[in-house]
Amino acid sequence: MTDYLQAVFAMLGPGERRLADPAAWLRLEEGLGRGLPEDYKRIIDTYAPVQINGHLALSHPASGRFNLGEDIRSMSATWAESAWESHVTGPDDDPRVFCSLPHLSFGTAEGLIPLAATDQGAAVFVAPRVHGFSDAMVVQGAEGDWVGHTMAFAEWLYRYLIGEEMAGWDSAVFYPGPVRLEYLPTGPSQRTQEAYGPEREM
Repeated sequence: MTDYLQAVFAMLGPGERRLADPAAWLRLEEGLGRGLPEDYKRIIDTYAPVQINGHLALSHPASGRFNLGEDIRSMSATWAESAWESHVTGPDDDPRVFCSLPHLSFGTAEGLIPLAATDQGAAVFVAPRVHGFSDAMVVQGAEGDWVGHTMAFAEWLYRYLIGEEMAGWDSAVFYPGPVRLEYLPTGPSQRTQEAYGPEREM
């Protein structure tokens, strides 16, 4: 069985671990009323704030800029006011159905919590369950389509990076060579730093 967290670390390299801060996670999770997935937190602590392969952005709860808590609050408020259900065509793409939720809320313990986003318009959430799988991923793609993935964040990220269709309809893109990491500034005096993961045999 694949250890997807270790597979992600192997693909991205050692990271910079600029902001690992248990107290920041504790404050964020207390505000949400639930814990966030451990594999997600380890990836965030190792790399974030970062943009991966020019598209996928990950924030950190201890960062002054690109702050995860602020992003979750802002994105949740935007999603709560959106017409998200207008893209639902039936039970197969209705997050209320595959998440077993009577109604959909954002940024709450029993709803969808935004974890990441792409500059192409996809949003990645964690749900309490998807088809019975705990702490699973839910994505709304750039075309507005909803899909539930019965997997943890590390597996979702690994599959995204190897070019599977993980960010909505017709989203599969594989970028050959090492993964590009843009370490985003955490304060006003810093600049974006570019780095690359190890060579990939694929």
